Amino acid sequence: MNLFIIGDVHGCFHTFEKLLQYWQPDKELLVQAGDLIDRGNFAPECINLAIELEERFPGRTVFLKGNHEASMLQHFGPRGPFPPWLEWGGRFTVQQYAGRPTLLTAHLAWLARRPLLWENAYLLISHAGIADTPDPLSETHPDGILWRRGPLLNVGKRQVIGHTPTPYGEPTYDAEANVFNIDTGAYLGQCLTGIRVSHAGELLDEFLIPTVSIDIN
Repeated sequence: MNLFIIGDVHGCFHTFEKLLQYWQPDKELLVQAGDLIDRGNFAPECINLAIELEERFPGRTVFLKGNHEASMLQHFGPRGPFPPWLEWGGRFTVQQYAGRPTLLTAHLAWLARRPLLWENAYLLISHAGIADTPDPLSETHPDGILWRRGPLLNVGKRQVIGHTPTPYGEPTYDAEANVFNIDTGAYLGQCLTGIRVSHAGELLDEFLIPTVSIDIN
């Protein structure tokens, strides 16, 4: 089965909907690399859509945890509040949930169940990637799987990540580490990217959707 992998959405609901038109759920697994929320205008709507897709296409969707989801969970969890998250787009997300406590509770429960990665023998998909660090799967370490900025480790399979917006709104490929970065800065007004890859990690197609203005203005 091929995979359709989507980068950081960041509340860009209408752009997300446009990109999903290229997903073929009858023959592809959808994997979204985390950061559905924050910065754009429609974080709750993005999560609602993800939940709907998960229910409509059982076993055909994987929505990973990003650092923004982890920070939101920390903010509203027993260790909260987490003020830094408010400065990274969280304050806007809090405003979007104002007066909707039941929805917030349901979405937090769903976000808490998000996995850190998806992998097979050829591919490893995560939010920020695996680096040569003592604890690469740490959710809190600055060089861990949700936070790493910079070069990644060649893990013997192709990594696909988001997290760090690419400079020109196009996916990048690091041949030495065998890493695709598909965060193409949707919330910056650039585009939201999806790639179609084979089960063995071969790149088959790329889809770059310019950010719909209502999502960020």
